[in-house]
Amino acid sequence: MENPATYYISDNGIFPGNRLPVLHYKNALKLPFLFAARYVKTLFDKHDWTNTWRDGVYTYHHYHSNTHEAMAVIKGETALLLGGENGRQVALRKGDIIVIPAGVAHKNLGEMKDIICVGGYPEGRDFDMNYGGAGERPQTDWNIEALPLPSTGPLAGREDPLIQLWKQQNHAIHLSW
Repeated sequence: MENPATYYISDNGIFPGNRLPVLHYKNALKLPFLFAARYVKTLFDKHDWTNTWRDGVYTYHHYHSNTHEAMAVIKGETALLLGGENGRQVALRKGDIIVIPAGVAHKNLGEMKDIICVGGYPEGRDFDMNYGGAGERPQTDWNIEALPLPSTGPLAGREDPLIQLWKQQNHAIHLSW
C-alpha cells in the first residue's frame, strides 16, 4: 500500500489546525459499480471507523474538535479547502480517502453534491461542529489536545499508514517538549 500524501495545517488564529497531518489516500478504493456506499461503510466498520454518514461536503468552513474524520469519495470530484481562507486546496476524486485530524477546518469549494462521500470516525466517536466562532476556543483546543490517536486506520486497520505516520508525528511532538 502506498503512503498517503500528507498536508500539515497549522493554527491560523481562527481555526486550530493540528500537528498531525491530513492524509490523502489518492485512488485508494476500487469501488463496485453498485452499492459503493455499502462497500465503504463495511470497510470502515471492519476497521472501527463507524458512526458513518453518506452525503456531500459542506460548502462552508467547519471542523470537529472531539474526533478525527475519514471521508471516502464514492462519486464525483471537487476541490476541498483545508485550514481556512488562505489554506491548502486539495483535489478529491472518486476512489480517494481523506483523513482530517480534529481541528482542521474543511470546506467544499464546489457545490455540496459535487462529490458524495461516506464519512466515519474512529471508534464511532460522535462529532461536534465548529465554525471558527469567537466563543469556541479555548475549549476546542483542549478537546483536540486530549484526543487519543486512533488504534486503526480507515483503509487498512492496524496496517494502515495512518498508524505509523501519526505515531511518528506524535512522538516527535512529545520529544520537542
